[in-house]
Amino acid sequence: MEILVCARRVPDTSENEIEVNAAGNDIERDDLVYSINEPDNYAVEEALQIRDRVGGNVTVVTVGGEDDEEILRRELAMGANQAALVSDDAFAGSDGRGIATVLKAFVQKGKYDLILTGVQADDGAAQVGGMLAAMLDYPFASLVNSIAVEDGKLKVSREIEGGNREVNEIDLPCVLSIQTGINEPRYVGMRGIRQVASVPIPTVGATDLGVDANAVGEAGAKVRRIDYFVPAAGKGAEILRGSREENADKVLELVAAKGGLK
Repeated sequence: MEILVCARRVPDTSENEIEVNAAGNDIERDDLVYSINEPDNYAVEEALQIRDRVGGNVTVVTVGGEDDEEILRRELAMGANQAALVSDDAFAGSDGRGIATVLKAFVQKGKYDLILTGVQADDGAAQVGGMLAAMLDYPFASLVNSIAVEDGKLKVSREIEGGNREVNEIDLPCVLSIQTGINEPRYVGMRGIRQVASVPIPTVGATDLGVDANAVGEAGAKVRRIDYFVPAAGKGAEILRGSREENADKVLELVAAKGGLK
């Protein structure tokens, strides 16, 4: 099975203090530590496990700049077979639709049975996977937390409201957005990264992919970020301590006191 995983390099929230910049239109990016988007790392691990069960290859692709190559080498050290950097000045400022447009062109240059993305990245929009599937006219499932390959099809389960799970059978090729917790991503050490330091990673641009520069980047963006702000801090939460029965009575008292019970 040929599997493509779409990954992204994002600020590492465990290593950074995230602050809004002076203009209020972005975060302060100077001196930030970056790493692979966490849900994307789960997607790579799931791709590797599927490959190990049924055979095939795993390719990891990212849309970005020269610095983004570091996450590709990390995923090669993790076990991916190939990686590709999709980079062009024309892609700068792309919204979710623009990124999906670029990825669609990349997919159509290859032959992939399964395309995986993380459930969402640092902007929290969770839209690229679904848009990519729509552009390719492929089946799509989001919030996937289990994948089984059966008779040339996939049986996937996904999270739905109320803590329930929904199970679907999906034809290949398809696009799946992977939920964190689907597996336990394997550890990647410095030795493994050094071993792939000289592995060539091809870079492809807009001309290579046949992408119209007016359809991507700032020129093609339909969504623009106009404001960043830190919400005003509210009052602290009240912690209830006691037995379940005591806390239940206390909750009823608090709700009634605030006019929640008539």
